[in-house]
Amino acid sequence: MVSLTTPYVSGFLAFREVPFLVELVQQLRKKEPSLMPQVLLVDGNGVLHHQGFGLACHLGVLTELPCIGVAKKLLQVDGLENNALHKEKIRLLLAGGDTFPLMGSSGTVLGMALKSHDHSTKPLYVSVGHKISLEVAVRLTHRCCRFRVPEPVRQADIRSREHIRRTLGRPGSPAAGQG
Repeated sequence: MVSLTTPYVSGFLAFREVPFLVELVQQLRKKEPSLMPQVLLVDGNGVLHHQGFGLACHLGVLTELPCIGVAKKLLQVDGLENNALHKEKIRLLLAGGDTFPLMGSSGTVLGMALKSHDHSTKPLYVSVGHKISLEVAVRLTHRCCRFRVPEPVRQADIRSREHIRRTLGRPGSPAAGQG
């Protein structure tokens, strides 16, 4: 558990969250170097970002680890929109592993929309963070998907929510009256 002191400002999530993530990587590097990951997947964006440098870029540069941004929603930047054309492209993703490039108005490919598995109806939005190509980022993300969201991100979400439930409790839960 951390105490966030920086306010949420759209487009500047890294300044709020990265210091804690970097600290965790540094602790792991010091205490259990054999457990250091070869690549980080983050629930956020890399170059698919208003500034071209999202959470995945920021974290990758500061930790010197390859990093991939995996977002559940399309960040509407550089002319990318969740409009009828985008929805039609999603409809054409038939099998797990199918993709289409997310090309901005500038002509730059900012990421890929990925159908993570055969039964998924919503794509993931994969973008380069640091020290990895878009092709490898997409392939690795797809290989990590048992369900829609890559398993490392999914497990982090499940475990953090469970920790919050146990620690803070909800009305009617055993932890609610404690503390």
